[in-house]
Amino acid sequence: MEKKPLDTLISKNGLWVSRNGHLHGIQKCETSQKYIRIEMDCGEVITVRNSRSSRSARSLRNHKFQKPCKRCRLSEDRIREFSKKISRKDESEIKIVRSFRLEPEKPVKQEIPATINKPEIKTNTPSHIHNEQRAGTTANSSTNHSSAPKQSKSSSSPSKPNKTFQPQVKSKKTEFTSSQKTRILSLLGPGEMISFSKEKRSFGELESILQTERKKDIREVYENSRENLLGKLERTITEFFVDMGFLEVKSPILIPFEYMERIGVGEDKKLSEQIFRVDDNMCLRPMLAPGLYNHLRKFDNVLPDPVRIFEIGPCYRKESDGNSHLEEFTMLNFCQMGSKCTRENLEYIIDEFLEFLGIDYEIMEDSCMVYGETIDIMHKNMELSSAVVGPIPMDMDWGVNKPWIGAGFGLERLLKAKHDFKNIKRAARSESYYNGISINL
Repeated sequence: MEKKPLDTLISKNGLWVSRNGHLHGIQKCETSQKYIRIEMDCGEVITVRNSRSSRSARSLRNHKFQKPCKRCRLSEDRIREFSKKISRKDESEIKIVRSFRLEPEKPVKQEIPATINKPEIKTNTPSHIHNEQRAGTTANSSTNHSSAPKQSKSSSSPSKPNKTFQPQVKSKKTEFTSSQKTRILSLLGPGEMISFSKEKRSFGELESILQTERKKDIREVYENSRENLLGKLERTITEFFVDMGFLEVKSPILIPFEYMERIGVGEDKKLSEQIFRVDDNMCLRPMLAPGLYNHLRKFDNVLPDPVRIFEIGPCYRKESDGNSHLEEFTMLNFCQMGSKCTRENLEYIIDEFLEFLGIDYEIMEDSCMVYGETIDIMHKNMELSSAVVGPIPMDMDWGVNKPWIGAGFGLERLLKAKHDFKNIKRAARSESYYNGISINL
């Protein structure tokens, strides 16, 4: 049977079943792409998701309700008509639900051992199916009613229920589902850790505590700094490189794909699969290098030697999922062309920069397809930057014919290293985190 969405069920019945089981008449209903705004006859207004499998959808589909709303003043005919719209298949389901709600049957369903139940159901006149299955033990339990507690030490049958119940109670203390673990980890603050195997609090209790703490953290940010860490880092870096004598530039985010072919990443290269194509000729820039190449060439005969420029801006790549990768990220690239373009000078600038930010690092040798031999700047096991000492053969394709040095840093990785974020998404442009703090509260 096809599950119809909630708006279809509401339109068909013209009624609404609230969370407490009350049946309401609908005066007005507005549907958007994802939500439904319902105004009831009694004046109550609610907004719900247009879901196929929600509690409300199930109630309307199966025509289940406890009682009509008094203030809606539904007619007996409407109530009777809604109750009649039940197929035989639905009717059997409703019987099960109603029998579950009967008071006498609750303890009978929950109790497993036959000998413990007999004193309670001895005087009951109705015969249920589960009572008939215990007919073999009824005679013994009725004659030995007073002596049953005394025999529990020596008899094997009463001792079995105690052994089966105790482990079930203990196992519920620290059991978390995978989705619950993900939720708790997302609510942890920067630097906080948790051991699920040793955690004694329930998921609900732990979630409530962490939500309260994160709300305090967000209010503290608002009362004190009101600065976004990513934006603040960009402003700090800009100030640093301007003071070092570099000129800030801003190049387009949307670039011709021909630039990527000139960089050496044509359609025949595997790296081209990471590029977001806009159409046949344009793409979102995956790096800042093309814009910086063009600025170096144009400033060559304008600015004094050496030419020193830098850019900070967003880049886009179809990166694989991971704790250190993003599809939208922010890059810093600085470069110097002309005199004093040595490895020693490059390492000096990098050292001054990372010391200014307070980030530890080490240098490793590496190579890449675009630039050839590179100098990688590492923080623990995470690459912060790839630096190059030019010239390289690709320079002639951009009209650059002088020595140069340069390096590129990911700002989100710098924040991850500086604040010890476990996941880089906490440092990124996000609607889920603010300064590493979860805002899904």
